[in-house]
Amino acid sequence: MFSDLSTRIKQWARDAGFDLCGIAPVRDFVELQVFPAWIEHKKHGEMKYMQARDEAGELKRASLARIAPWARSVIVCAINYNTAHPYSTQAQPEDAGRGWISRYAWSREDYHEAVLRRLQQVEDQLPALAAAGDWPPASGNLHFRSYVDTGPLIERVYAKYAGVGWIGKNTCIINQQLGSWLFLGVILTSLELTKIELTKNELTADLPAPDRCGTCTRCITACPTQAIIAPGELDARLCISYLTIEKRDKIPEELRSGMGRHIFGCDICQDVCPWNRKAPVTSAAEFEAREGLVNPALDWLAEMQPEEFRAVFRGSPVRRAKLSGLRRNAVVAMGNSGEKKFVPTLKKLSEDPDPVVAEHARWAVATLEQSRIKRPALNKL
Repeated sequence: MFSDLSTRIKQWARDAGFDLCGIAPVRDFVELQVFPAWIEHKKHGEMKYMQARDEAGELKRASLARIAPWARSVIVCAINYNTAHPYSTQAQPEDAGRGWISRYAWSREDYHEAVLRRLQQVEDQLPALAAAGDWPPASGNLHFRSYVDTGPLIERVYAKYAGVGWIGKNTCIINQQLGSWLFLGVILTSLELTKIELTKNELTADLPAPDRCGTCTRCITACPTQAIIAPGELDARLCISYLTIEKRDKIPEELRSGMGRHIFGCDICQDVCPWNRKAPVTSAAEFEAREGLVNPALDWLAEMQPEEFRAVFRGSPVRRAKLSGLRRNAVVAMGNSGEKKFVPTLKKLSEDPDPVVAEHARWAVATLEQSRIKRPALNKL
């Protein structure tokens, strides 16, 4: 019966536009058990929402029972957002004056809204299962809750145990056919949709999806700031995505040069992943790139004004960095570009009313001027 039910739910997900769908049981998986230590060692940086606790003082993300004690199953849906544009690792010499916005943030519509809209189409059909007597809720009451990167749970763990993919060494979910360019959405439900039992922290069915990273460590080696401190373990404080999106105020100087020309997010660990070599292109029109967001000009972003920021990034995830953060990131990228043409602009920005932008602009000027001094010596070699 579970097989028939699973097939029905997966069809609903396909009808809603998802590429993958699976069902995971609610358990305290071994991957969740390491989360408290990760928080204790402050590897989450300034992301205070990661350390949200319940009334008993326990970390919410360490156990689903703390936020939804009624939940018995987690439906995990995934949709491909890859587009037919080059990867960040395929930058051309003429791109030196341009920055990199992470692939997921190019979309014409905020992925939260695009995925949630599809997720709710699936959720709306679930009550019919109980109404028809096909699969009663364990608690006697129907409960559903949908999340798209907004709830206090670690989605990739449930994606693994739903068979959507394995957790790669870069901590991303990887699917053998689609790669890792995937948005995840989850539906918590009181419906007991799976009777899979756990034995010694491993599923006794053909789940989770087998780990196919093997001995490959390309993502670990390629990370410029060495944020992947061990296979499957990330120190967010070193991650370029964290630095360009979540980090407020000053970026530590010792990390700035490693950021390269990234201005919002980072795709390097996915760009070098062998499973993404043949990743298909999305069929969802919402995830096509907005004009001007692929390799945008750095000086344009560094001098952007509030009105233009609101117009260009309306409904975009880029707004999370705020204008100050985006401009700060742009001047760091200008300093890393090696382009001396940016010096006059950076000197002007060194006196910017925004003290964070001004401080990073002074660093960028010093970096470019220092590289100019060193260049003759390098040319003699």
